[in-house]
Amino acid sequence: MQGLVTVFGGSGFVGGQVVRALAKAGYRVRVAVRQPNLAYRMRMLGDVGQIEVVQANVRVPASIARALDGAEACVNLVGVLWESGRQKFQSIHAMGARNVAEAAAKAGVTRLVHVSAIGADINATAKYARSKGEGEAAVRAAFPGATIVRPSIVFGPEDDFFNRFAQMAALAPVMPLVGGETKFQPVFVGDVAAVIAKAVATPASVGVTYELGGPTVYTMREILELILTETGRNRPLLPVPWPLAGLIGSLGDLQASVLPLAPPLTTDQVEMLKSDNVADHGLPGLAEAGVAATAVEAVVPTYLYRYRKGGQYAETPAGAF
Repeated sequence: MQGLVTVFGGSGFVGGQVVRALAKAGYRVRVAVRQPNLAYRMRMLGDVGQIEVVQANVRVPASIARALDGAEACVNLVGVLWESGRQKFQSIHAMGARNVAEAAAKAGVTRLVHVSAIGADINATAKYARSKGEGEAAVRAAFPGATIVRPSIVFGPEDDFFNRFAQMAALAPVMPLVGGETKFQPVFVGDVAAVIAKAVATPASVGVTYELGGPTVYTMREILELILTETGRNRPLLPVPWPLAGLIGSLGDLQASVLPLAPPLTTDQVEMLKSDNVADHGLPGLAEAGVAATAVEAVVPTYLYRYRKGGQYAETPAGAF
């Protein structure tokens, strides 16, 4: 069995696949999460004793140091899609990223993989993208050889994108369309995990920034049309003007501040929807990392069927994949 890899945020949607990929590659894996009691299933992703779960919070440097004790590599997956309580973009994406990178350098960790996002830019208007850009800059300053991975929207059976809109299609009489012509390049969670696992093991990835997108670029309109087809729902798409979307986002901000529930939309997400989320062809991607891109059409139908009338017993809708 190979050395120890600490994975911060390893119990999430992407984290579970990363932990599985690292375990399959023969590494010992330490999953560092804020609430270990909610991550018990992680130990089942590898052989007996191969995976351990520990408590750590990227806002608390002492807990990061404990989680890195004896590790030869680490992966930082910690991120939030909206702000709630003490989980702020600045404290998680910027300060948290800096804390992990500085602790990794101090602990003598040889490989650091930092997961960011396409659109990360210290000059971005959206707070999410701006904090991601600040996090990347802090990581590069503290750990110059870090590998940075920027995925587009990540899809898979437990995603919070296709599932959310499919659930909306099952319940709502119309589908609101915000940023209908904004482009996305969805990337399969298994492909992202494979790139991260390879980056841990491959010296050639030192200091490299990858932008990961799938084989096809879609507009938001095309994505919603695909979801409606796969779920067998006949719902009109209702374009939402930006000012109205901003108002809806403000209500989402208010919900996030008082309830521990995912808001339907936030003002920051509205701002992000004004820009395309497509991989930069000037940066290495899946192909350069040695991973074959998986198409949306090959995976999404395997889990959106549950939103059809009749669920798994429903007939495949006409036009579905």
